[in-house]
Amino acid sequence: MRHTLFSAFLTLLMFAAAAATGFEVEERHWIGPEDGTVLRVISTTDTAILAPLIGSFLEDRPGVAIEYTVANSSEVMKAVLEGEEPFDVALSSAMDLQTKLANDGFTRPHQSASTALIPDWGEWRGHVFAFSLEPASIVVSAAAFSGGEVLRTRQDLISLLRAQPERFRGKVGTYDVSLSGLGYLFATQDARTSETYWRLMEVIGGLDPKLFCCSSSMIESVASGEILVAYNVLGSYARARRDLADMIIVIDPEDYTHLMMRSAVLLRGGRQPGLARSFADHLATAAWSQPPAENYPFRQPPVAFVDSASPKRPIQLGPGLLVYLDAEKRRRFMAEWFSAVRKQ
Repeated sequence: MRHTLFSAFLTLLMFAAAAATGFEVEERHWIGPEDGTVLRVISTTDTAILAPLIGSFLEDRPGVAIEYTVANSSEVMKAVLEGEEPFDVALSSAMDLQTKLANDGFTRPHQSASTALIPDWGEWRGHVFAFSLEPASIVVSAAAFSGGEVLRTRQDLISLLRAQPERFRGKVGTYDVSLSGLGYLFATQDARTSETYWRLMEVIGGLDPKLFCCSSSMIESVASGEILVAYNVLGSYARARRDLADMIIVIDPEDYTHLMMRSAVLLRGGRQPGLARSFADHLATAAWSQPPAENYPFRQPPVAFVDSASPKRPIQLGPGLLVYLDAEKRRRFMAEWFSAVRKQ
């Protein structure tokens, strides 16, 4: 019965014309009955990835529909701050921006048996709720690296790019930190962690790099051969592309690998606070139950905290994430970043 209902929900998934808004919409879908009570979700997560969890949420709520809007993390923030559309829930990979929304009073608090499943390091003050733990990875072309070259660390990548600049000229990609909130988060965390990051950016900057808005575009560009190396890609997205498994190699660097928490916040301006709480509980239960829900789309998050000696380093939720959102600090960081990366 469950699979029948899920298939039915998928048949009701429709593209909706994007209304004129002050923020840029990548996708907008309506899932559920056309005349249902509507939960409005804005998210950085591609619809196809969360579709199974959305379907299972709606199975027990036949009178409910979800309007699911996808935008990059900076546009999600813009949409919430401008308030032109009364979204109920924001899902984002940009932990710093989610924390800022909570810190600045744009979110509702929530506590439940489901949120109690989240480890202490996966929620913040009852306002920000993590439902994944995903690595910032390096993705390389399987065809280009078929000769047995091994990249285990950032220093390995620096050495390779320096040794063969013509091979990699125009063939390295990373986030455009001016467009992507997640890209900016990864970059600032890298800069705080190791000086190796700035050496890597200097080397990449000398190779006419390609800058991207999002992980999915970088992954597809590596698979097509447009670029050979993509730095700071969401490893979960890359590993989920089973159709590209023979064309890409996903590397979690052994010097350190930052782990991003995809999180949910309940928005104060939303019109369906009860449904918003239920949806957040659904995501938390799916992620943090042992084992996770059958249709949970990401790798199982470890319940135990990863210690500081491990190369796997979860980015910490909390006010420390707000440091680089200060306008002057952001301006300086962006200037330094573009000076390194745009040397051509």
